[in-house]
Amino acid sequence: MKNTLVRQSRKLNGTVIVTYRCNARCTMCNRYKAPSRPEDEISVETIKKLPRMYFTNITGGEPFIREDLKEIVRELYKLSDRIVISTNGYFTDRIIDLCKEFPQIGIRISIEGLEQTNNEIRGLENGYQRGYQTLKKLREMGMKDVGFGMTVQDRNAPDLVPLYKISEQMGLEFATASLHNSFYFVESKNIIHDRPMVAQNFEDLVNELLKSNSPKKWFRAYFNHGLINYIYGQKRLLPCDMSFDTFFIDPFGDVMPCNGTRDKLVMGNLNRQGWDELWNSPEAENVRSAVRHCDRQCWMIGSVSPAMHKYIWNPAWWILRHKLRPGKKYSMYEIPAVCDLRDGRVTKEQLDALSTCDFSATAKDGLTK
Repeated sequence: MKNTLVRQSRKLNGTVIVTYRCNARCTMCNRYKAPSRPEDEISVETIKKLPRMYFTNITGGEPFIREDLKEIVRELYKLSDRIVISTNGYFTDRIIDLCKEFPQIGIRISIEGLEQTNNEIRGLENGYQRGYQTLKKLREMGMKDVGFGMTVQDRNAPDLVPLYKISEQMGLEFATASLHNSFYFVESKNIIHDRPMVAQNFEDLVNELLKSNSPKKWFRAYFNHGLINYIYGQKRLLPCDMSFDTFFIDPFGDVMPCNGTRDKLVMGNLNRQGWDELWNSPEAENVRSAVRHCDRQCWMIGSVSPAMHKYIWNPAWWILRHKLRPGKKYSMYEIPAVCDLRDGRVTKEQLDALSTCDFSATAKDGLTK
């Protein structure tokens, strides 16, 4: 208990899922099939009970469906040093209106490929143009913390580097992810089928990032190297400290370690508890024990970014090794599992068995150990 109290005295990294309602119909996420009801969603009064945070991500569902999102942002800025909202960018007028009041806020719009590919994956009519035009208007407003993110899969991997180059031309941030299965996505069948093809596109992106003069992009190169490692079913490159200095809260007020577990793990409910009571509860300690036994090997920015800051010498050493090899490109074959598949020492079926939906030991199992 004493160690927990010491941890809680530091500012945390928080993600606030304000709604599970969504206007998109993404092929890799079935959350829209299990939406929250407006009357059940986390209130501004509950938001006020959150702790001090050095970073807060507001996400959904689609956050801009909430008509009181401005009020939520006002309260979170009293608690957080930096806020980024993840959105599909469809509600342009609402996004522009909020950014006029909060020009310091970050906006990340999900774009899953070039126009046809994006619209097929996200199931939003004219979704690419809506997202692109929103980004363009935000840049014209002078917004600085703006960018888009892409969940890479077989269907859109060839668009990865072209989208990165669009982000470069527009002066935008560019974030990546890959397929995951969890309670959050209401999905358990996401899988990369052509790993070498997807990995090759990630390799190309890593080399583009390493060519940059931006240290920030070098660290992003390391993150994308970790995504190759992840889609080959390997152990994650950095420890996971979710529930120790990072948390998620869902639309129902449940505080969770993350959004990557197969089944939802709950540390407590902020609607019914105060933050200190919840964060230091026996239930929270049980969840932390489960996290320490979790074998899912997720590689999502919500857990990896804090880990990269905490264990900075791991990515820094990787970067140093690659930057000190002028003329020699990064290769995905630095990862042994990539070589093993190529050379027949492991089969595609064996790698499929390491998918996050098929792990025999999950975070939930950790509760019983």
